Amino acid sequence: MALYSAAAAVLEGLERGDGGVKTLVYNSRFPHVRQLYALVSETLRYSPVLEKLLAGAALLQAEKKLPPQLAKVRGAAGGPSAAGPGAAGPGSPTSPQVLVYDLLFGKGLKCGGRWKALARRHRARLEAELARLKVQRKVSRNEDLLAPAQAASPGASQVPRYVRVNTLKTCVDDVIDFFKRQGYSYLGKAASVEELRALSGKKFLLDLHLPELLVFPPQTDFHDNLLYTSGHIILQDKASCLPAFLLGPAAGSYVIDACAAPGNKTSHLAAILKNKGQIFAFDVDTKRLATMNTMLMRAGVTGFQLAQQDFLTVDPGDPKYSKVTYILLDPSCSGSGMVNRVPREEAAPSAERLQALAGFQRKVLSHALSFPALRRLVYSTCSLHREENEDVVHAVLQERGLAFRLVNAFPSWPCRGLAAFPGAESCLRASPADTLTHGFFVAVLERCGEGAAALSSLPAAAEENLQHGEGKELGAAPKKRKRKKQRVKE
Repeated sequence: MALYSAAAAVLEGLERGDGGVKTLVYNSRFPHVRQLYALVSETLRYSPVLEKLLAGAALLQAEKKLPPQLAKVRGAAGGPSAAGPGAAGPGSPTSPQVLVYDLLFGKGLKCGGRWKALARRHRARLEAELARLKVQRKVSRNEDLLAPAQAASPGASQVPRYVRVNTLKTCVDDVIDFFKRQGYSYLGKAASVEELRALSGKKFLLDLHLPELLVFPPQTDFHDNLLYTSGHIILQDKASCLPAFLLGPAAGSYVIDACAAPGNKTSHLAAILKNKGQIFAFDVDTKRLATMNTMLMRAGVTGFQLAQQDFLTVDPGDPKYSKVTYILLDPSCSGSGMVNRVPREEAAPSAERLQALAGFQRKVLSHALSFPALRRLVYSTCSLHREENEDVVHAVLQERGLAFRLVNAFPSWPCRGLAAFPGAESCLRASPADTLTHGFFVAVLERCGEGAAALSSLPAAAEENLQHGEGKELGAAPKKRKRKKQRVKE
């Protein structure tokens, strides 16, 4: 019952406007975040259908003590629910759409007692309503009941599964060999985005842009794979890998990850640093930081300090940060670029909401640029809106005068910034249609002054990667390297 109650609480939070799905799921006390997120997403997708079924069966009228949100939620993608802190007890109010989803669309109820008895009591009536609805709409499958807005988005279905090799624990060659032993066919290094688009079955490629990124067909699931559970691979969208890659701190550097949770970018930074140096990672939420700490430990990250602190309250003059030369800033945003966002969150944010977000983003970017030893900063969002992207960068650069400049980052990247101001094409954009990724924005800023002319449009670590892996003819397989990392046995 704990999973159902947690999902109902998230749905109620959405109704009140307390935050988005991701925020509410992370802030819940449910121990299995991925399970809860999948559950809530599917419930929201089927919500219009569930509301019609509940109305037709008059379930809420018959069971007046049952809150409507629980009635919506399905029972998880698989296994029994796990109880955790804050789990609902036998007398807790639970809600009918949770139970109805699992009863009709899921794999059967995962609870017992009076809630299971209640669902079974109304099962025949609900099944009759479902059959009637299918006849009315002239469909035979449950999925066909969904309107186009609720069906899986084309963007989500075409974005490949990206797998970042965690070089703190292994190397690309060993991971490729491991997957080949598991029956996957390795096709070498991709020469174009179209090759990524054509992937199917058990085939995979090395990405054409990022040297430690493997690409598998969409919907490939590695959550139970040994390499994932042991921290040897990280499941991370390609666009989300760009910020750390383009920041590219040299080994031994001091780095700030300003808005760090859930930690994929932090672990990527540690891999680029080769665990040499120091990462200061900030986030305001205790539970998100706890989850992040677990993830970083599993990935073999050392030399990091997590702080539950609003980055805006961090003092740039604190001697502790006097050696910080690199900052990765990925602040809160509208999230409009996330292709797998659930229907309830797909509505465009209001002008007021965008204005508030942009105001915060300008403030935090300006604050980050005030660290005295800073040399290079990457600003990124998973937003499509110019207000959160080019406009923020332009405003802060104008505010800072000649202190910082915008770097023409990754010239070979196909999608550039919108023409919002002269030089905006130096920024990067990503989209499902053009780059087969989530929607994303990245800007690289460097301090002007002595030594600035010698700085490249790619950071030192990225240049080194390109020389060792990307300088070859496109489509060539990576050279075998001496294997120093721990092998993973099947």
